[in-house]
Amino acid sequence: MPGQSLQTSAFILSRQPSGSDTFEQLTAFSSEHGVLHLLRRLKQSKDAATPLDLFDEAELWLESSSQGRTWFIKEHRHLQRHEGIGRSYEALKVAAAFSSLLTRNPVPDESRDAVVGLFRTSLAALAGGGRPDIVWLKTLYCLLRDEGYPVKQQWWPQLTGADRDTAAQLLNQPLASQTAEPADVARVVRRLEDWVKAETEIRL
Repeated sequence: MPGQSLQTSAFILSRQPSGSDTFEQLTAFSSEHGVLHLLRRLKQSKDAATPLDLFDEAELWLESSSQGRTWFIKEHRHLQRHEGIGRSYEALKVAAAFSSLLTRNPVPDESRDAVVGLFRTSLAALAGGGRPDIVWLKTLYCLLRDEGYPVKQQWWPQLTGADRDTAAQLLNQPLASQTAEPADVARVVRRLEDWVKAETEIRL
């Protein structure tokens, strides 16, 4: 049976060894195809493009001999890199948390475009020096709201009055104007994560 070919744009969510000295495994997310499992040849020619790294957005030319279960990267072209994320451990943790969310939870076909847009916005905010704790809160809340979870109807009323005020400021004001204390942000984030674990099937 002849191999399949595919051209798509996607974000690189994870990298890990493949058990071979020739290839590494990548996981990517595409608005057209969802999660993709990729193999990239480690030894590239001197004129090959810069290797793909975590959180890169790239156009990919792929081939598969396993009916799309795994795709070999024939060629790629970077669309956007987010090198600023690597300068902050906290930013790296948040970007990895969102990547894990996309890897571990099925995203409905009709939601992929919105999820990709949210991921792109979040990575840009992290790379630009936005506070990672607030970026994570905004990202998780928007994802829940956009996917139809009753986060405002159920989670919001569970907060104390002070935490509701804090959450309203964090969610509604631009990142650049945020001055909330880290402990206050952490408390609101924890309450949201606890609600997700208790009331949804999402795996954080």
